[in-house]
Amino acid sequence: MASLDDLKKRISSVKSTQKITKAMKMVAASKLRRAQESAEKGRPYSDKMNNIILNLSNSIIDKENSPKLLAGSGDDKVHLCIVMTSDRGLCGGFNTNIIKKAKLYFQKIIDAGKTLKIITVGSKGYDQLKRTYKENIIEKISFKESKNTNYFDADKVGKIIIEKFEKKEFDVCTIFYNQFKNVITQIPQEQQIIPLKATESEGNSSEDNYEFEPEEDEILSNLLPKNISTQIFKAMLENSASEQGSRMSAMDNATRNAGEMVDKLTIQYNRSRQAAITKELIEIISGAESL
Repeated sequence: MASLDDLKKRISSVKSTQKITKAMKMVAASKLRRAQESAEKGRPYSDKMNNIILNLSNSIIDKENSPKLLAGSGDDKVHLCIVMTSDRGLCGGFNTNIIKKAKLYFQKIIDAGKTLKIITVGSKGYDQLKRTYKENIIEKISFKESKNTNYFDADKVGKIIIEKFEKKEFDVCTIFYNQFKNVITQIPQEQQIIPLKATESEGNSSEDNYEFEPEEDEILSNLLPKNISTQIFKAMLENSASEQGSRMSAMDNATRNAGEMVDKLTIQYNRSRQAAITKELIEIISGAESL
């Protein structure tokens, strides 16, 4: 049985931890507001850009000579997966959910006898994947020094993807991230960006008719590289909001659990103290009676 001093130290330690988790919850809540606003504002822009490109692709008569970023290499033997996670921990199941989604996709690729290549964006994703897929990871990227999610970081990733595609290092590119729904719920996403594929959120909006000027090929040659970076940026914004929401929820649970532990330890401390006092009284009374 723990001594009174040990229980006292443990209560003090848990209370200190509770203060830290409560502070982290408040910080995450503050960051969440800004991150959620950015993610919600970014969705219409990225979806509309995808929508315009799909409309342009439908207008192209010569499909075989359409830009490679749109049509792909014509094969699907080599798959490049961009796994986007956070650089910091203590955010519940945020990173684990993305990794689970990605691993299911990896297994399908490997079972089909195709080549798998992975780029990790975020140190936590690399830490989890290197145990099993170290040989498949061709590059790891971290933006730990960046204070806020920005387009310049997304553009760096986009340029790396385009450069590798132009060197014919892969045929299909898919990104993995968490879509923010609310503080409790973040939905792991799998989005193919090369060749471009319509997402469920776009529905039938690609059937709208537009008149384009100049020619479709010329517009696409400028728009497609930018769209890669835009989709990466959207994923980073969604991840940022999801990370803060998950961290806020995790720290709230940790704070509550710490409070419950303090209550249990306090009861245990009071009982032990009461037992020690009772024992001393019995010894005093017994000694007095013996005299």
